[in-house]
Amino acid sequence: MTDDDATPAPRPARRPANRAAAATSRTVSASGDTSDLDTSDVETNNINTNNVTSSDVDEAATPPKSSAAVPAKKPTKPPVKSPARKPATPRTTKPATKPRAKSTPARTKAVAAAPTPVVVPVVPPILKVDGLVKRFGEVAAVTDVTFALQPGTFTGIVGPNGAGKTTTLSMITGLLRPTDGTVSIADVDVWTDPAAAKRRIGVLPDRLHLFDRLTGAQLLYYTGVLHGLDRETAIERAGELASAFRVEHAMGRLVTDYSSGMVKKIALAAALIHSPRLLALDEPFESVDPVSAMTVAQILRDFAAAGGTVLLSSHSMELVQRICDHVVVIVDGKLIADGTVDDVRGDRSLQERFVDLAGPGAESIAELTWLHRFSD
Repeated sequence: MTDDDATPAPRPARRPANRAAAATSRTVSASGDTSDLDTSDVETNNINTNNVTSSDVDEAATPPKSSAAVPAKKPTKPPVKSPARKPATPRTTKPATKPRAKSTPARTKAVAAAPTPVVVPVVPPILKVDGLVKRFGEVAAVTDVTFALQPGTFTGIVGPNGAGKTTTLSMITGLLRPTDGTVSIADVDVWTDPAAAKRRIGVLPDRLHLFDRLTGAQLLYYTGVLHGLDRETAIERAGELASAFRVEHAMGRLVTDYSSGMVKKIALAAALIHSPRLLALDEPFESVDPVSAMTVAQILRDFAAAGGTVLLSSHSMELVQRICDHVVVIVDGKLIADGTVDDVRGDRSLQERFVDLAGPGAESIAELTWLHRFSD
């Protein structure tokens, strides 16, 4: 027997017990490196070599593919066909909307932009006459006169002679104490606090009693100082008023040498020098020429447009209708009409309306037949 005969025949390769072992075997054969193979794993897997068949040997002995081949893919399960379903009815879906934020700036903005109601402030009247009464013994000159004037109004008091216009103005300005009733100027009672009330009034009274032994400049200066103006302001305003009323050429002359019209203008300047809230003027256009009357009327309009209040008496209905916006009609000491000039006169002139309210008709005038015959 030779040495070759003594060499034992190679044992057939054992088939791995499971697919994982087979995969491991292929990996080892392909790489040719068995250093990492743990043989204990093979021994402990309870491999039964008796069940190895020749086909298994052939499978294990099959040489591996080259390394350039595409690596094997993981086995995928064949797609499972689902049973046929009926086509679903398409649904109409609304377009996706963004979720609404907790704070709603758009709504807040809309609320902020909404117009707010305009609140008109209630302006208290600058002059309030309430239940004014004046009696001279048994004669009632004024009976229960009540009205109020707002700031910026230009009001005329009209009435026949002896109707009570001058008496009413005298009680309003604190020159005559009323029998009953109250008068307040800017919420200051004329008779409770006369000093405070008179600081708010500029007065042009009837039957003027001026300091006529003073010059025009001196009269305006001392009037301003008595109303609390300092020396420089009184002098400055006196010059401006003299220029406005066009009496600057007579400021160095005594007031006693003035004409009736010039006396009216210098007295009106004295009523304005302390810039009062209310002007109470009794017949301011009496004895004033038409050119000077236009100047005075324009000064009074500008005063009212600036927020001042003018209350004047006059017998000229045409003048009151032209320059005033309110009118008060007093007849026999009683107030019979009060309102805007347009409301009082209606579709007629103020002169015609006044005659209807205060005067007798033409048919009641007595006929003076003797005037139709002359004495010579």
